[in-house]
Amino acid sequence: MLKLESLPNFLTILRIALSFLLLVIILYGNWILPPPIHPTWINYFACLVFCIASITDFFDGFIARTFNVGSVFGEIFDPLADKLLMLGAFIGLLVLGRADAWAVFLILSREFFITGLRVVVASKGVKVAASNLGKYKTGLQITAIAFLLMDYSFGNLTLWLAVLLTLYSGYDYVKMYVKAR
Repeated sequence: MLKLESLPNFLTILRIALSFLLLVIILYGNWILPPPIHPTWINYFACLVFCIASITDFFDGFIARTFNVGSVFGEIFDPLADKLLMLGAFIGLLVLGRADAWAVFLILSREFFITGLRVVVASKGVKVAASNLGKYKTGLQITAIAFLLMDYSFGNLTLWLAVLLTLYSGYDYVKMYVKAR
């Protein structure tokens, strides 16, 4: 039986597994759901898997904070699971030709840069918590990816809005780091 203490870690591991499943669905959806099933069902299925994985990100953090059941595993693997989910989605969207490569590059560059900065900050014993701006950034990225998975015409506009907020939140994070030093 799954205990409350291990539920956040389970959700993190589930998000990692769903990241791989998402990429498989995007890349091999025509084999998984062959004709006569309409190809748009691949979009729906991919978007559903992505949204479920995104929701696990909220709940693992919520449960860990609310019930004080955080762990070292969670501190390390939760952000990694987030990056794997975004990476899987973006790789799939690039292969499908639905996402702008520069937008993806800018978002992922910021994510990896801030992850590296967090490691440096943590090595000095300083904790810089995720800001509300960072949470809005994540929400907008999730929305953009969901729109792109559904192949909505305004998906790329939403993606570029996410790029702007992503870069600004990265700037804000660096500013917090400089103040915390």
